Amino acid sequence: MEVYKKGALLPKEVDLANLWGVSRNTIRQATNKLEHEGLIVRKKGVGTRVAEKKSLVTGLDHWYSFTREMQEKGINVINQLLKTEEIQPNEEICNFFSITPDKKIFKLSKLKGENSGDPIVYFESYFHPRIGINKNDDFDMPLYSMLQDHFGVIVDRSRENISACHAGAVIGKKLKVPATFPLLKRERFVYDINGKPVEYNVGYYRSDKFTYTIDINKSTES
Repeated sequence: MEVYKKGALLPKEVDLANLWGVSRNTIRQATNKLEHEGLIVRKKGVGTRVAEKKSLVTGLDHWYSFTREMQEKGINVINQLLKTEEIQPNEEICNFFSITPDKKIFKLSKLKGENSGDPIVYFESYFHPRIGINKNDDFDMPLYSMLQDHFGVIVDRSRENISACHAGAVIGKKLKVPATFPLLKRERFVYDINGKPVEYNVGYYRSDKFTYTIDINKSTES
């Protein structure tokens, strides 16, 4: 069995089908799965190559803390930076939490990365003041487990905005990328089981290390 190195160009579907004695549809299903898992990369006019480095893949049909999600994938991530502080909220956060600007809130900043030292994502989380979270809490735990175990807060749903942006000088330095490097920006508005706002979170993901996937069922046409 031939082993393809990182970056190597794979044979065409018809050649793989002939090699393995299967249909092209079977080959297509297999390569779709490999692409979904970040193991290969397709480029129009070029072909299919083995990924230089596997990116982390997550779906949009469910969510939990980044740490817990990576644990379930068998990937060990560490906190490369952890900072806590109390701040004055901006207008957007005040509106989400339904609080006045003079009310201080707790902010948690985290830089998550691999053991090798490469950063993956930079998070900024802001918490509703009623929760009572403070700098002495255990932020090495998966966040939503900590909220439930220590504060009795059970998160239930979120609303998310996903967009692309440049890293900029400040975040680029944290993620070890140039200021013009493309990032995936995800805003998450988190609510508890009673529909009360809990957390506003914004994550900046390195586009070379992280992929969001969406599985969508076709609606029935009348």
